[in-house]
Amino acid sequence: MKIEGRKPPENQEVQLRPQKLGKQNPGTSGEVSSTAKQSDQVNLSGKAKELNELKQVINQLPEVRTDKVEALKKAIEEGRYEIDAFKVAGKILEEL
Repeated sequence: MKIEGRKPPENQEVQLRPQKLGKQNPGTSGEVSSTAKQSDQVNLSGKAKELNELKQVINQLPEVRTDKVEALKKAIEEGRYEIDAFKVAGKILEEL
């Protein structure tokens, strides 16, 4: 199997084109000889396996960290939450 190109655009399916494994004899009517039959193999490196495990751990984490949200709510209610306007402005300028 041959994969052409790099990463597909977002929200599009990946289409693979099969690669011919061997020459066909004109008299075999489309059958591939037994010596040309091969199976596909995928070998993942240790790094790829580690990344896959990390991805699974991340997917199990909640999207909202309720402990942080509750701590901020409490700080706002008690009047302890202070906003540094210069820091906010600096971050906005970094984004531009």
